[in-house]
Amino acid sequence: MSQSIAARDNPGVIARPPLILFTFIALGLALDWLMPAALLPSAVQYAVGGVLIALALALALAAMVCFARASTNIPTYLPAKALVIVGPYRFSRNPIYVAMILLVLGVGVMVDGVWIVALAVPFAVVLRYGVIAREERYLEAKFRDSYRAYRARVRRWI
Repeated sequence: MSQSIAARDNPGVIARPPLILFTFIALGLALDWLMPAALLPSAVQYAVGGVLIALALALALAAMVCFARASTNIPTYLPAKALVIVGPYRFSRNPIYVAMILLVLGVGVMVDGVWIVALAVPFAVVLRYGVIAREERYLEAKFRDSYRAYRARVRRWI
């Protein structure tokens, strides 16, 4: 493990992912308030938004259960104790972040907030470069060949 990663034993992400999530949703709500842009009929927005939010919550919960069973930490400021490769981690190396993107989209659709939906892309970019890239370096330094093998067989997103 590199000296800087060993010294702090966490990935050193730019900010806690839930804080990034809520910042983007709040920004989208503010933009929607300043420049409303309704797009969907209410029957569609509630049904589609509800499904996206339910999928997000189910995926995040399944991923968190896997972390709990592996007795490892979820918060990025705490050290990883184990490499989780079961459950939704068989299909995505980042199911919690996929769930967060689904949540942004679900909230955006549910409130008919075009700005929130549009911010899902920059949100994903911030996650990718400010969080995931740092986590990947950390996990490779900590778990070495085990992480490299996992990364080779499982996609980053879906």
